[in-house]
Parts: sequence; C-alpha cells; structure tokens
Amino acid sequence: MEHSEIKIKSENLNLLIISISLASFMSSLDGTIVNIALPTISSSFDISSSTVSWVSTIYLLVMAGCVLIFGKLSDGIGFKKVFLSGFLLFSLGSFLCGFLPDFLNSFGILIGSRIFQAIGGAMITAIAPAMITAFIPMAQKGKAMGIIMTAAALGTAIGPTVGGILTQYLSWHWIFFINVPVGIFAVILGKKVIPKSPNNPHYKGFDKTGGLLIFTGLAAFLFAITEGQILGWTSPTILGTLILAFLLFAIFIRHELTTPDPLLELTLFKNYNFLMTNLILGLVFFSLAGVNYLLPFYLQYVKGYGTSDAGFILTALSVALMISGIIAGFFFNRVGGKKLCICAGIILIAGYFLMTRLRIETHIESVILSLLLIGFGMGLMMTPISNMIMNSVSKKYQGMISSLTSLERFAPMTLGIAFANLIFVQGILSIAEHRGITESAPVHIKLELMTAGFDLAFFCSFIIAIIIFVLSLFIRQEIHEDYLNADNEEIFSKTI
Repeated sequence: MEHSEIKIKSENLNLLIISISLASFMSSLDGTIVNIALPTISSSFDISSSTVSWVSTIYLLVMAGCVLIFGKLSDGIGFKKVFLSGFLLFSLGSFLCGFLPDFLNSFGILIGSRIFQAIGGAMITAIAPAMITAFIPMAQKGKAMGIIMTAAALGTAIGPTVGGILTQYLSWHWIFFINVPVGIFAVILGKKVIPKSPNNPHYKGFDKTGGLLIFTGLAAFLFAITEGQILGWTSPTILGTLILAFLLFAIFIRHELTTPDPLLELTLFKNYNFLMTNLILGLVFFSLAGVNYLLPFYLQYVKGYGTSDAGFILTALSVALMISGIIAGFFFNRVGGKKLCICAGIILIAGYFLMTRLRIETHIESVILSLLLIGFGMGLMMTPISNMIMNSVSKKYQGMISSLTSLERFAPMTLGIAFANLIFVQGILSIAEHRGITESAPVHIKLELMTAGFDLAFFCSFIIAIIIFVLSLFIRQEIHEDYLNADNEEIFSKTI
C-alpha cells in the first residue's frame, strides 16, 4: 500500500484522530462493560455462571481469530473500507445483542450476535494503530498514539461503572445499545475524514489458507486456556485442543514461510529490534493480567470492600495510564522511545514490587500507589513501543503489523490470567500442605494463606517487569526508510 501518497490537511488531522480514538475507545469499553452484567444475564436466561461466561469468551475467541486476517486484508483493499465496514458490523451486532435474545427468548441468539459483533470489533481494532502510522505526519505520530492509548484506557476504566449503572437502572440490554449511536457517529465521521487508499500494486490476493489456519489455531488455543481452569488442565478435551492448536500453529508457520503473499510476514522477526519490541509489548500485558484478575479478590475477600468500592479503587490504574499516555505522546518525538521505555520499566518494577507486599494489614493507600505506578508505567511504555513497532516496518505491512500489535494486547492478557490463577491456586495448596493448614483453620490463618498466594502471583509479574526493563536497555528506535523519505507537506488528497 503506497500510503505515502496520502496527505491530509492539518485541520482534518484532529477529526481523523478522534475517529480512530473512537475505535480504540469502543473496543476497550466493550471488553469491560459486559462482564459486570453477566450475573444479571445469567438470571435472565436461567443459566449457569459457566454457561453465561461464553458471552465474553466467544467474543475473545472470534476477535483473536480474526484480527490478523483483517489487518492483512486492509493492506490490500484499504483502511477506509475495513474501518467503516467494521464499525457498521460492530454497531449492527451490538443492536442485535440487545434486541434479539429477549425477542426470540434465546441465549444462543445472544452468542450468535456476539460473534457478529466480534467480527466488526476485530476489523476496527486491527487497523487503528496502522491508520496513525499511515495518515499522521511523523512529527505528530507520538502525540496521536498517546491520544489513542488514552482513549483505550478511558474505555477500560469506565466500562465497569457504565455497565453497572446501565444494568442496574435500565437493563443489561443497554450495555449493547450504547454502542449503536457511537458507532453511527464514527461511521459518519470516518467517511468524511479517512482518506481513501489507492490500490496496492503488491497485493496478490488474500491468503485464505493462512487465514483459516490462524483463525482455528488461535481460537483452539485460547479456548483451552480459558476453559482449562473449569474442565481441568489434564482433561482429554483441553489436552486434545492444545495439541490441535500447536499442530495448526506449526502448519501455519510453514505455510507463511513459503507463500508469496503471507498473512503474517514472519521474516520480519529476523530483525532483532522488531522481535524485542513486540516481545516487550506482549510481556507488558501478560504481567498486567494477574493484577486485573486477582486484585479484586484481595480487595473484597481480604480487605472487605464491596464490589463498587473495589471497582472504584481499580480505576486508579486506568487514570494513571491515561495521564502517562498523554505525557508519553508529548515527549516521544523529543526524547525518543527508548528512554521512555527504560523509565517505564523502572516504574513498573516499583509498582509490581509493592504488589508483592500485600498483607491483611496493608493500608489501602499502598494498594492505590501500586496501581498508580503500574498504570503510569504501562502508559509510558505502550505509546512509544507501539510507535517503534509501527515505524520500523515498510508501509506495505502497516495493516498486518497493526493487527499483530492488537493481538499482542488481548491474547497475553488471556494467557496471563490463566497463569496467574494457576500460580495463585497451586501456591495456596502447596503452602497449606507444607504448614498443615486445613479447612478448620481460623479465618485469619486462611486470609494469611490467601495473601501468600497473591504474593506468589504478583511476584511473577515483578520478575516479568524486570525482564521488560532489561529488554528496554537493548532496543533501538529504528525508522523505516519509507517514513524518512516521506513528504510531510500537509495537503488533502483528492482520493478522499
């Protein structure tokens, strides 16, 4: 895709950034707004908690399987078509999620509508970073990426609060209906301000075999990870699904290395810097998963906070992430991405270290400080590392790599939750067996045992933060020649 031919007037840049930010905001909002309504949905359809969890699980599986596909497709047919089509599907799917299940009295219809919604979500999530790289001048890329990350953090932060209010005072249907007007606005705005991409002379057609392999492989792998805790890690279903996933991944890698126009250009990973920056991004989200998943249990079971109070405390992380995302965007072009990443690594180490010190008597101010440090470190890391990844490859790979960075956000979170929970549970069982603690033990002993499990899980995040810091010392801020040779004159393309 020869995106260097696409220029935009300066007065349209802000509108374009708003349009892309809406995509990040909506995909992040939908990732957190639904979970809080699951108990209500379970009661509405009279189904078990494990069954209703598929409202979230199916969305994740479809997103994971589709995101690389649409990233590659956008490199061939253009960002505008994929982006606008994605928002239309996402909005329509949201409406169907809210309307059809009660109308037809069917939980299965809700799952089917979530699949439809997830396909649209994958389309808009896959290419948001690529559109920043393709359409925003180099001098403003850092600031723009910071705004995008802030929008994503805002969606994550307000999701539980908005979801709780809508579910309590209206109905669970409105957690889906709220997407519709925002989606319509995004389509109207995007149609006006997103440039139409010219035909890509290098595009040889869509890699259908690669798409099928990665879709089924990722879906099988994430299914095994999410359901392993419920069905048992040694159950035939989980073991068989994991074997199938790794087999499909192996076939996918062999296929991608031999096909002329692959879904994912694996040879890019031969570049040491590209490999390291992508690894850092994945590790950042992997390390966060334990805090996101386990800390609410600490706040409610150990500290005795209610659900709403615990949720309010957890927003400290997202608030800090929003602030540091803006700061990182402002300083990216001034001090460089490497220095920001090193600073972020130090802050993450401090935040996760404090998390390993949680006890029954720990003051809530210490917990909030930990969350603020982790959130600030993440925001300071995500903006520069995402820019560094996108700017290091040729423009013809923008959609492909954009979708890869999106996958590196939510897939490690899923793996991290399973890993953190495994460490937490097995740690508690091992300590209890070693110390002879039984079910009849006093409550304070059980609570101390639980905090020991939290310490073990958060210690793993602490170790990962150290690894992130060390990797940050050895990365470089490489800019591909496509961007160095780009003409930054801000004129509006006639192809819009």
